[in-house]
Amino acid sequence: MSITFDDLREAAKDCLVTAGSSYTPDRLAAYEQAARKEKKENARWFLELILENARIAQREKLPLCDDTGVPHVLVRLGTDCVLPAGWLEAIREGVAAGLRTLPGRPMAVKGDGIQRVEQSQGLFENSDALEHAPVIMRSVPGDKLNLAVLMLGGGPEIRARTRRIFHKRSMEKVIGEVVEWLSEEVLLLGCTPSIPAIGIGRSQVEASALMLEAMADGDVSKQNEWEQKVVAAVNGTHVGPLGLGGDYTVMGCFLKIGPTRASGVRIVTARPCCLVEPRVGKAILA
Repeated sequence: MSITFDDLREAAKDCLVTAGSSYTPDRLAAYEQAARKEKKENARWFLELILENARIAQREKLPLCDDTGVPHVLVRLGTDCVLPAGWLEAIREGVAAGLRTLPGRPMAVKGDGIQRVEQSQGLFENSDALEHAPVIMRSVPGDKLNLAVLMLGGGPEIRARTRRIFHKRSMEKVIGEVVEWLSEEVLLLGCTPSIPAIGIGRSQVEASALMLEAMADGDVSKQNEWEQKVVAAVNGTHVGPLGLGGDYTVMGCFLKIGPTRASGVRIVTARPCCLVEPRVGKAILA
């Protein structure tokens, strides 16, 4: 059985709605544990409020946050998988349908390039006018298509950084600098606890794509050594939930390292995801 245009459109729609309205089980479990363990009363109150908001949003299929986010689409295409004609249009239609269903906040800016930059023509009233970001695609073994839709909010985007790091052949050096950035940015983020997402690649484009893949694939309950180091260091700032202080400035960390080249620098993108992110919905089609 092959993937049809309608299959792909419906999958993209469902992924977007899930992303915008639901926490993944590992993150819900992490928040529940944090709410039990947090000793600071105000911080514990806010963690419990986050959980209440998450349960209502998932039950009612409502947005987790007023900033419903910009759709980003990841496609992992099996080498033996055949896509239908117009598959990109199917994804575009599915994303638009998802924005109408969620619903997404109207954020698309009218006008030509300069007018959009200056926001001089106002906004479209309909949420489905918001175009998804360019699709990121990767070939993988098998006969299936793995689809992920991420909804990226504005706050974390403002606080994200892409920089070169003179690594001196030391992962400690790379992660140390990233921790410095994140420790500065979570203080300004406002919507903590955060889950930092980090991509390390050969170019700014690749590092950013790897950061998105880290967001799509990450699991708070499965943290490697370096992710644990980031969590411990940034939690040491005691910014806490909503900046109220406490032990949970971050709930976890998602790190993805891509190919590297012989060079004295590594290009790193680090994004301090806000308390509703990563917002991700996934589907497997065959």
